[in-house]
Amino acid sequence: MKIKFWGARGSIPVSGRQYIKYGGSTTCVEVRSKKNELIIIDAGSGIRLLGKELLKNSRNNFNMLFTHSHWDHVLGFPFFAPIYNKKTHIRIMGCSFSSDPVREIIAKTMQPPGFPVKFEEISARFEFASLCVGGCEIAGLQVLPIELSHPNNGLGYKFSEGGRTFAFLTDNELGFVHPGGKKPEEYVAFARGADLLVHDADYLPEEYPRRRTWGHSTWEQALDLALKAEVRSLGLFHHNQDRSDAAVDRVVAECTRRARKAGSKLKCFAVREGQEVKL
Repeated sequence: MKIKFWGARGSIPVSGRQYIKYGGSTTCVEVRSKKNELIIIDAGSGIRLLGKELLKNSRNNFNMLFTHSHWDHVLGFPFFAPIYNKKTHIRIMGCSFSSDPVREIIAKTMQPPGFPVKFEEISARFEFASLCVGGCEIAGLQVLPIELSHPNNGLGYKFSEGGRTFAFLTDNELGFVHPGGKKPEEYVAFARGADLLVHDADYLPEEYPRRRTWGHSTWEQALDLALKAEVRSLGLFHHNQDRSDAAVDRVVAECTRRARKAGSKLKCFAVREGQEVKL
């Protein structure tokens, strides 16, 4: 399994010298199976460069999943170049317990007067299918969803192949259970033993009391989950729009220090835009 992160920023895209290391694009993740089949998670602003890469390599068939329909996770869809190519075929998976019908998640990003081209006018062919609570096989990967603790609901995913597991839980608040969400211990069970857990770490501990119920976790909460779930690596994700590279580096250093203090060999890192991981 190969994973590439095309965007790791939260809430809104940012730019500037202070964001060069970790990037300013919002959520978009590429997951490839050992047979080189492709799943795209979310269509934040990071999907623009992914689209250019897919066209360059004449990749016309792939799958898409969405965690939820908040703006920073869908705003890049109208700028995803493959949707304007008639050779493109996209299979989009949705769940009956998601807050929006999966077609509406993307169609509303192109709704007038917000965008000049309607979803019905683009050239790509779309197939919409259900992803049930028990999960299924997509692109050769076993995919299992879990409801996120986030305003307006959402889904996290676990991808398994060849004995390797990648758990992706962004926009997940571990300090508050939103309607439809799970308790922290349920996310521990979901991520148990994962080779890689990527989890929301938007807030510093001192910021959280003022932002509780907003739908995001602190890096401390993410670390606690990773330690309890005994995962091998923790990728801190959904970096706050105001968090500079230097500030993120300090979080990673403290995360690593606390993991070692707890007697764990856990690898703690902050996800970088453009970063690739092989499992």
